[in-house]
Amino acid sequence: MTAVKKAHLPVAEPPQVRRAAVRLIRQDGRAFAAAIALNALAAAAGLVGPWLPGSVINTVRAGGLVATVDRYALVILLCSAAQLVLARYARLVGHRFGERTSARIREQLVDRALALPAPVVERAGTGDLAARGTTDVSAVSTALRDAGPDVFIAAVQALFILGAVFVLDPLLGGCGVLGLLGIWFATRWYLRRAPAAYLTEGEANSTMAEVLSATASGARTVEAFGLQRRRIAVCHEAVERARRTRLRTLSLRSVLFPSVEVSYEIPVVAVLLAGGLLLGGGGGADGAGVVSLGAVVSCALYLRQLSQPLDTILLWVEQLQSSGASFARVEGLALAPSTPQCGGPTPSDDRIAVEGVWYAYENGRAESRDVLRGVDLTVRPGERLAVVGPSGAGKSTLGRLLAGADRPRAGSVTVGGVPIADLDPGQLRRQVVLVTQEHHVFTDTIRDNLLIAAPGATDEEIRAALDAVGADWIEDLPDGLDTVPGATATGAGDVRIDGARAQQLALARVVLADPHTLILDEATALLDPATARHAERALAAVLEGRTVIAIAHRLDTARDADRVAVMDDGRLTELGTHDTLVAAGGPYAELWHSWHGDPHTSR
Repeated sequence: MTAVKKAHLPVAEPPQVRRAAVRLIRQDGRAFAAAIALNALAAAAGLVGPWLPGSVINTVRAGGLVATVDRYALVILLCSAAQLVLARYARLVGHRFGERTSARIREQLVDRALALPAPVVERAGTGDLAARGTTDVSAVSTALRDAGPDVFIAAVQALFILGAVFVLDPLLGGCGVLGLLGIWFATRWYLRRAPAAYLTEGEANSTMAEVLSATASGARTVEAFGLQRRRIAVCHEAVERARRTRLRTLSLRSVLFPSVEVSYEIPVVAVLLAGGLLLGGGGGADGAGVVSLGAVVSCALYLRQLSQPLDTILLWVEQLQSSGASFARVEGLALAPSTPQCGGPTPSDDRIAVEGVWYAYENGRAESRDVLRGVDLTVRPGERLAVVGPSGAGKSTLGRLLAGADRPRAGSVTVGGVPIADLDPGQLRRQVVLVTQEHHVFTDTIRDNLLIAAPGATDEEIRAALDAVGADWIEDLPDGLDTVPGATATGAGDVRIDGARAQQLALARVVLADPHTLILDEATALLDPATARHAERALAAVLEGRTVIAIAHRLDTARDADRVAVMDDGRLTELGTHDTLVAAGGPYAELWHSWHGDPHTSR
C-alpha cells in the first residue's frame, strides 16, 4: 500500500535563497562587517608564525646574532597572542550575528506559517510544515551559529595562507596550488550532487513525519477499522524512503572525505620536492639555489598549516549543504499562497449565498470525485439553519466552504456579495467562525487559551463565557484560570483536559469571539447528551440574533432550527422547516423517524 501523495509546500530556488541571505545580512550589516574585519585581522596575525621561522633559518645560516633570533621569537609570540584574541572576539561577534539572524528566521517562519490558508496546510500535510519549523530551522540556526563563522574564518585563513606562499616564492606557490587540484575536483563533484540529495532527504523526512503523526493521532480509528497492518506498511515505506535518501547523502560524503584527506599532503610534498630540486640545482648568486632554504621551510609550514582551515571547511561542508537545503525549504514558505490581508472588500450585509457550488478534494490523483454538486442555498441573517444528512453527504464540506476554509471548484459562496474566502482574517473572524470536533488546547493557562479569541477580554467575561457553555469544572482546578493543562502549579499531579472539556473551551472561545455567523460541525459530539443540550441552549441564548448553522446527526438540533437543509450525495435535496419536511414524508422524514425509533418510516 502506498501513501496518498501530498502537495508539498514550495521550496525556494537558489537565486531566491541568495536574495534572502543578502537581505538577512543587510538587517545586521554592522555585525557582519565587524566579523569580516576581525577574522581578516586574525588571519593576518596568524601568517607571521610560519613566515618568521624561515627568516630565523636564513639569519642563522648567514651568521646572524642571537638577539635577532630572540626578536623574531618575541614577534611570533605577540602575533600568536593577537591572533588568539582577535579570533575569539571574531567568533563572539559571529555567534551574536548568527543568533540574531536565527531569531529573525524563526519569527519570519511563524508569520508566514500563520498566513498560510488552512487548505494549503491540509494538502501539504502538517508533517511538512512541522519539519520546516523544527528540523529545518534548527539546521539553519546551527549553520548561522557554528558552521557559518567557522567556515568563514577558515576560508579567510586559507586565502591568506595561499597568498603568503605566493609572496614568498611564486614558483613554490604554483606547486602548492597544483597540489590542491585534487581537493577542487572532489569538492566540485560533491557540490554538484549534494543540494538535490539534501532536498530529497528533507522531503522524505517531512513525509515520514506526516505519516507517523497521522498514524499516531488516528490510532483509535486505525484500531476500530482494523487498519493496523496497512498503516504499519505505510510507515515502513516512509521510513525506508527516508533511510534511502540518508544513505545517498552518506555515500556522497564517503567519496568526498577520503579524497580531501589524501589531498592535504600533496601540496606539502610537492613544495618539498620542488624546493629540494631548486635548492640543489644552482642558478642563484654564488652558485646558490634558485630559492632559499628558509623560503622552502616557510612555504612547507604554510601549506601544512593549510590543513587546519581545510579540515574545518570539510567538517562543516555537510552541515552547510544540509542547512542550505533547509534554508531553501524554510524560505519556500514565502512562495506559498497566503490569506488575504487587510484592505479587501467589505460585505454589504450578513446574508450568505451559495450559488451553483461544485467542490472536489485534491487527493493526488488525476481525477477527483466532486463531493458537492450544484448546491444552491441562501442563509438569512439571524437564521438558525440545521444541515443534516447521511455520512458522506457533504455536510462538513459545505460547512468549510461557508467558513471560507476552502474555495469552490465552480460557483460562489458569498457574504454580503463578497466571496467569503477573499475576506482578510480579521474580517473573516468577525463574520464567520467554524467550530468542529477537532479542538486544540495549548500548553498555557486556561485564561490564555481563551484570550486567543478576544485578547482584551476580562476575567469576568471569560468566566461568563465558560458558564454559558456549562464549563463549571474550571472552578475545581487548582489555580482556576491560571491552571496550565498538564501539571499543577507546584509541578506535581496532572491536570488533564479531555475531549469533552476541550470542546467546551472551544465553544467558550466562540462566545468571546462573538461572530455574526457561527457554524457548528458536530461541535458538541464529544459531550454527553445532557451537557450537549445545555451547551446548545446556552449558545442559542448567548448568540441570540446571530446566524447559526448547525451540522449535526442529533436531529433534536434540527427540530429547534428555523429551517433544515438535507444533504444527500453532495446535493441539497430538501429545504424547509422541521414540521414541513416531516409532513412531506421525504428523506428527512425517514431520518427523523429512524432517529426516534419509529418503525413507520416513509419507505
